[in-house]
Amino acid sequence: MPDAPLTPDKRTLKRIGGDFTANSVAPYVELGLTSCFSFLRGASDAVDLVVQAQAFGYDAIGIADRNTLAGVVRLHTEAKEAMLRSVIGARLDLTDGLSFLAYPKTRAAYGRLSRLLSAGKMQTLDKQWQKKGDCHLTLAMLAEAQDGIQLIAIPPNDLDRTDYPAILFGKHGGASHLKLVSSSDRLNFEQALPLIANSLPSLAYVAVSYLYRGDDVSRINRLDRIARSAKLGILATNDVRYHAPDRRPLHDVMTCIRNKTTLANAAQFLKANGERYLKSPADMMRLFVEWPHAITATREVADACTFSLDELRYEYPEEIVPEGKTAQRQLADLSWEGGTERYPDGMPEKVRDTVNRELALIEKLDLARYFLTIKDIIDFARGQEPPILCQGRGSAANSAVCYCLGITSVDPAQHALLFDRFISEERKEPPDIDVDFEHERREEVIQYIYNRYGRSRAGLCATVIHYRPRMAIREVGKAMGLSEDVTSALAKTVWGSHGREISEKNVTETGLQLSDPYLRRVLAITDQMIGMPRHLSQHVGGFILTQGELTETVPIGNGAMPERSFIEWDKDDIDALGILKIDVLALGMLTCIRKCLDLLHDHHGRDLTLATVPREDAKTYAMLRKGDSLGVFQVESRAQMNMLPRLKPREFYDLVIQVAIVRPGPIQGDMVHPYLKRRRGEEPVQIPRPAPEHGPPDELSSILQRTLGVPIFQEQAMKIALDAAKFSPLEANRLRKAMATFRSRGMVDALQDMMVGRMIERGYDPDFSERCFNQIKGFGEYGFPESHAASFAHLVYVSSWLKCHYPAAFCAALLNSQPMGFYAPAQIVRDASEHGVTIRAVDVNHSGWNNTLEDKGFSVRLGLRQIDGFAEAAAARLLAARECGGNYEDVASLRHRAKLSPTLIQKLAEADAFRSIGLDRRQALWDTRGVKGLPDLPLFAAAKAQDEGAEANAFTLPDMPLSEHVVADYQTMRLSLKAHPMAFLRSDLAERGFVPAANLRHCKNGSAISVAGIVLIRQRPGSAKGVCFITLEDESGVINLVIWPDMMEKYRQTVMASRLMEVRGRIEFDDEVTHVIATSLADASHRLAELSEDSFSPSLARADHINSPLPARLAAGQDSLPAIQNGHPRDARIIPKSRDFH
Repeated sequence: MPDAPLTPDKRTLKRIGGDFTANSVAPYVELGLTSCFSFLRGASDAVDLVVQAQAFGYDAIGIADRNTLAGVVRLHTEAKEAMLRSVIGARLDLTDGLSFLAYPKTRAAYGRLSRLLSAGKMQTLDKQWQKKGDCHLTLAMLAEAQDGIQLIAIPPNDLDRTDYPAILFGKHGGASHLKLVSSSDRLNFEQALPLIANSLPSLAYVAVSYLYRGDDVSRINRLDRIARSAKLGILATNDVRYHAPDRRPLHDVMTCIRNKTTLANAAQFLKANGERYLKSPADMMRLFVEWPHAITATREVADACTFSLDELRYEYPEEIVPEGKTAQRQLADLSWEGGTERYPDGMPEKVRDTVNRELALIEKLDLARYFLTIKDIIDFARGQEPPILCQGRGSAANSAVCYCLGITSVDPAQHALLFDRFISEERKEPPDIDVDFEHERREEVIQYIYNRYGRSRAGLCATVIHYRPRMAIREVGKAMGLSEDVTSALAKTVWGSHGREISEKNVTETGLQLSDPYLRRVLAITDQMIGMPRHLSQHVGGFILTQGELTETVPIGNGAMPERSFIEWDKDDIDALGILKIDVLALGMLTCIRKCLDLLHDHHGRDLTLATVPREDAKTYAMLRKGDSLGVFQVESRAQMNMLPRLKPREFYDLVIQVAIVRPGPIQGDMVHPYLKRRRGEEPVQIPRPAPEHGPPDELSSILQRTLGVPIFQEQAMKIALDAAKFSPLEANRLRKAMATFRSRGMVDALQDMMVGRMIERGYDPDFSERCFNQIKGFGEYGFPESHAASFAHLVYVSSWLKCHYPAAFCAALLNSQPMGFYAPAQIVRDASEHGVTIRAVDVNHSGWNNTLEDKGFSVRLGLRQIDGFAEAAAARLLAARECGGNYEDVASLRHRAKLSPTLIQKLAEADAFRSIGLDRRQALWDTRGVKGLPDLPLFAAAKAQDEGAEANAFTLPDMPLSEHVVADYQTMRLSLKAHPMAFLRSDLAERGFVPAANLRHCKNGSAISVAGIVLIRQRPGSAKGVCFITLEDESGVINLVIWPDMMEKYRQTVMASRLMEVRGRIEFDDEVTHVIATSLADASHRLAELSEDSFSPSLARADHINSPLPARLAAGQDSLPAIQNGHPRDARIIPKSRDFH
């Protein structure tokens, strides 16, 4: 596992630091620059390009990525940081074979360029839905959009090739028209250029660059002559693909990846030299000394581009404002109406004052339409039948207006809200409201937004998918000719999908020799590739909505999912430009709660909602105090389960603290142990106070009283800065930004000196002051504001109450909402059984598609959805036929009545779903052999009863051993009700002194112990300083392992690869929590093969993220242990699948 953070930081100059001064005006501006957002075409990011440009003396730099504006915000942001001016443009590669650099002069021209790119990305030329990543542009489309855009034609390398169709530009009915004279007429560049110039009045230059093949002078002279004959000029460029010469190897490898070839076979795709790097203005002037007008042209084009991305202004949609009302008036009316509903006995004066203050600020910042839009979306969701559960959270929960509007559930009368954490006049930034919806029904909300605002005015944000170590080593290694087994072996050594490197220890672990110079070169290029953009994907739910055309602000393209479209900028880009975003997020627990409440209505006659679940239930808190929280929202992780018996929650606010305390902020600030000691009464509650001359002794009482004098939430850290360190609103805003991202060393030091120094000056304890700031630094990794924790705590309580009082319904709802959460179906079912729930097997005559309740709602019948590969449509046919004709009597009747294919019937047999008709798994599989796959012809229809299925009655097969049943259950359903795999190994383990999980509490604290179990979860939290936590499961319970960093390094491969692990260590007890501190680990995965006569090779769960958690169909990947080969394809599954996190 890497020591560096598992999620790499985004590279920015602000985080890296640097002292820049503005350069004087340079005679040359590079306009042919391609960044890494021309995916697999550019080999340098904005930071490297800008730093190099600044060092070379540029005062401005252009960007022209291929058919995209995806990288312009990053270059613009970094250029501003380096005191450069960015010149925004794009390279347009047309389907006609023509290519241009396009640089808009004004905001209106930029809008036309953005709209042109959107048109190419959203529709094919025949008006069909465009494939994700494609952009089809024609000369006719460019001619229509060209006004105000400076176009520079890019000539081909071979000027004599007849690449261009003959075109004419004429007038037809007053409209410009472009058409082919004849598809067989082909022109070379010299012949085509005058015609292109006639078609495009905004075309002024032809780009010229050195190709370094011996004829550059004559070629540039020829292009100069060709351009003059077309009344154009030439413009110098170096066709930049990377910032420095040493990036040439990476660019070559990218070219190979893009063209799906290897370096050995890529001669036709690669340049013969490494000259396409960013050269200095002096170098370019030397190269083009014979054509000074080509240098001057770059300056003229750059100076003519007065447009800056800073000009983009956001206009919020107005549809949500009734006619005759202003947005502010409508918001105020809805807020007071909602307040009346929230407080039927009268709104508290404190809340009324808060609402008035918030409304005044919202009016001043002109944000009323933003709040109204959120309410409109939530009203749509709640107005569906059945309603879609939803809840606002995040910093928006600091708003009393949001509470009155029904957006959030955090009562300002019960919690100390900090509206400045959400929105303030000093911030001059848009607020951020996150709304969670049921994950299975969020698509309804997304399509409502598209339909209400139109696809040209609404789009999801992008997410930039970067190369991570696993993919990087696979792609680079393949391009450089390494065999797949070598690249796969290297990839498997990386812990997590968000690692930072393929290091020496990774190589050593595979048995490869780092002394091999070619392997070192592969690793060096892989290191450069890690972090490079790979492609754009859609954000999980961040929507951009505008009053005007969004396509004139940023290009919109289609997603891979049907009916999804997203913009080319990610959330950091739109934040940098001050564009408002609405987060329409999916939350699996809301789906689970909704399904559970439906089951309670159907089977227990209880009509409950999120708001009407009984509050402050003693049994619910008692359950949580035991750490019994498997499946419960937010507190089901290993760390949270361990914290529950220590914190011992007894009221709702305790859950708010529970949600927030197991986070890097409080942990790194060393706030957890002081809080727990004070809560237990082991340490007096002392609230820090300033020296008498600097303020009253209770200065921090209102801030820290509820958390026993220990700051736990982000709001508390900000309030301490404001009250104890006397930060101004502007300084507090800097602190808020720092809490969002603490990366710049300079910013950290400056704020630390300011806050800690001022607190000490005012008489506060230096240790307390330092710990407060360390906590803030922890929030830079991940921390919760109180408002966010309170929103989540509401769902923690509701899900806990449902688990406590209706464990069967909760189990069924969890299974019906998969994939979600930490645990696989096997553990969910096991936990329900331990709570007294009877679980019944899948059966063709009793199961529905979903898991359902029986015995008046106190037993769970597993549904057909649990069978891997059994489709819902097939289940619908099975259920419809059963409802019409009664139960099935044999395999043949199922085949004919439900019209199921033999393959689907075999899946039912493999899942042992024919018990109700007297067939066990082996006999049912035998009977399916007689099922025919093709429909009967009329001539033979009468004979089907005699032929089909008759043979099965002639044989009675021996029973399948129980161990094979268990293996087959896990292979088909990922769980077994018959036994646990470890039960069959227990006798041998007992002889060798291994203790089952159920007996651990009887062991002496600190004694040596041996345990074994199947790996459920591997975790390595970023705040754990390299400690790895593993959860094992045997037939009697779970075992919590702690693996210190030195043990992790010693047994790295065992930790990452084992599916069944034998561990020796030392047992430790802490309250209700039991840990085994590992001192020795062994991979015993081969023992799983003993459970079945058939070949069985359990594959590895992808270590760490590895399934964070992934759907089952994705989790059963290709990686497998070097155990037994040549088995049935189905045998390559995980048994049971572990879920790994970081």
